[in-house]
Parts: sequence; C-alpha cells; structure tokens
Amino acid sequence: MPILNLDDIDLYYEVIGEGDPLLLVHGLGSSSRDWEKQIGYFANRYRVIVFDVRGHGKSGKPPGPYSIPLFATDTAKMLKALEVGPAHVVGISMGGMIAFQLAVNQPMMVRSLVIVNSSPEFMVRTFKERMHVWQRFLIVRLLGMRKMGRVLSKRLFPKAEHEDLRTMFVERWAENDARAYRDAMRAIVGWSVADKIEDIPCSTLVIASEEDYTPVEVKKAYVKRMARAELVVIEDARHALPVEKPEEFNAAVEAFLVEQA
Repeated sequence: MPILNLDDIDLYYEVIGEGDPLLLVHGLGSSSRDWEKQIGYFANRYRVIVFDVRGHGKSGKPPGPYSIPLFATDTAKMLKALEVGPAHVVGISMGGMIAFQLAVNQPMMVRSLVIVNSSPEFMVRTFKERMHVWQRFLIVRLLGMRKMGRVLSKRLFPKAEHEDLRTMFVERWAENDARAYRDAMRAIVGWSVADKIEDIPCSTLVIASEEDYTPVEVKKAYVKRMARAELVVIEDARHALPVEKPEEFNAAVEAFLVEQA
C-alpha cells in the first residue's frame, strides 16, 4: 500500500498513468476511491495522482485541530515528495477549498485549477446556515456515520435509478472515523481565501451542478472576480457530480485541460 510519511502524517496515495500531472482532491467524508470514474479515463493522457486527505480513507487520522491550510500543506508536501512539477489540480467541495488554498499559498505548484461545487470560503452567516452545520455535528455524534450517510445519500442521489449509488455511498460513508470527520468539518467552518482569489494567476475552470447545495449565482459571482476563470454548469446534477454524472464531468474537465496544453 503506497504510503508517504510526511512529518506528522502518513498519506495514502496512488499514481496512475503517464504525462502531465493531474491531481484529484476529494471532498469531506470521501476518499480517493470516489475518483474511480476519472482515474481510468484520464490516465490515458495524464499522470493521475489521487490521495486520501488527512483524517480520511487510508491516511492517518491524528487528533485535530485540522484546517484547510494544513490540508493544503500536506498536499504540497506530497507533490514535492513525489517530485511532481506544477500540476493540474481538480478539487470537489472540501477538495476545492484545498485547491484554492494551494493556489493561493503556492501558486508555482498549480498549473491550472478545476473547482467543482465549491467556494473560496465557508462562512456561516445566517441562523439557517448555523442550524445546517450543527445538524450534521449532532447526527454524527448521536446517531453515527451510517445515519449521516443515509441522510446525505437521499439528497445527493434522489432518483430511482440512483439506488446503487445510494447503497455504495452509505457503505463508504459508514467507514469514516467519526472523530476525524468532525475535525475536518471544523476545518471548513469559518475558512476563507475569498479576499485573495483575484491574485490566483492560473487558468481556472469552475464546474457547478445545477442543483448543488450552493446556488449557481454564488459561483458566477466569484468567477467574475477571478482574472482567468470560466464557469460551466451541468444541468440536472447534484453535489457529487463526478460520481453522479461522470461522462459529462469528464468531458468538461478534458476540454479545459486540452486548452492548457
């Protein structure tokens, strides 16, 4: 099992294929497994790198506190240990936050960015938003990860034809370490690089699902503030876009990456 020992953390990673490096960064409660529909597709042209973020999957789960800057530092250390040059970086949800932070902190390591159903900040400003966050904490603490997985699966994969995806999602979600999951959630709440995205120098593709948690208008607003960013909207899709609609997602990413050659 490929493990990198990086100071205080052991990170599980995989490298597949040859070519320009393409780093895929998963979201909260997920792991590198959830890129399975992308790995084979892109490994024909790229050196695909996937890993499990601190606290997730097969990587180490040391006690917190965790933070998005810490996750980005882990990511940068991994790329340096693998002797990978500037990489195309694709991040979904929390992975998009990590990608934003990496581009802000170490722009020379990022050749291009693909941000999927994510944002340059996660600020809790309203009572409704505060209740949504605390609902997650309470479900995990009182009822466990499997229950949280069942709740989320119905939102992410609501259609009858999604039954297999719902089942897979619940089983994988149940494998999460509850304490590490809560630490990762705390890392997200209150995080922001929104005041720095104008300075990101690389080309950026923002992919938004039509029915994501965050409205498309929110993505449009921050894309307008970025010097070299464009937005693609996938219709009739929800938050877990690479799993729900891999063909449309892969096509959008591939078209963008070809332009970066």
